[in-house]
Amino acid sequence: MTRSETGKLGEEKVCEYLTGLGYTITARNFRIKGGEIDIIAEDGTYLAFVEVKSRKPDSLVTGFEAVNKRKRGLIIKTAAEYCLRHPNMLQPRFDTAQVIIDGDRVLSIEYIQNAYDTTGYNFIF
Repeated sequence: MTRSETGKLGEEKVCEYLTGLGYTITARNFRIKGGEIDIIAEDGTYLAFVEVKSRKPDSLVTGFEAVNKRKRGLIIKTAAEYCLRHPNMLQPRFDTAQVIIDGDRVLSIEYIQNAYDTTGYNFIF
């Protein structure tokens, strides 16, 4: 599998995971200049902005470590724009998913709700 195919597989599996938990997938791969959010999902209370990182079992850096301060800032900026374009009353939340993939097999999905907050970033929701 190519890197792109691996990433798409990871995103698809996280969508299935969230749907199984009762979430509705609102958007996928929402892009603005300078940012992208892999999955936007809602559960009636939260609007979850989900960053998905797919990794091989022997990766040196975890998917969670790859969502560094710069990446978080881009996600928050993109989420703020999404909220401006699609107003709603749901509480925004920032989640991260790590998917371990070996070839075309998904070995595991780890999911962290509220993986980080917007403290220290200059974007208002």
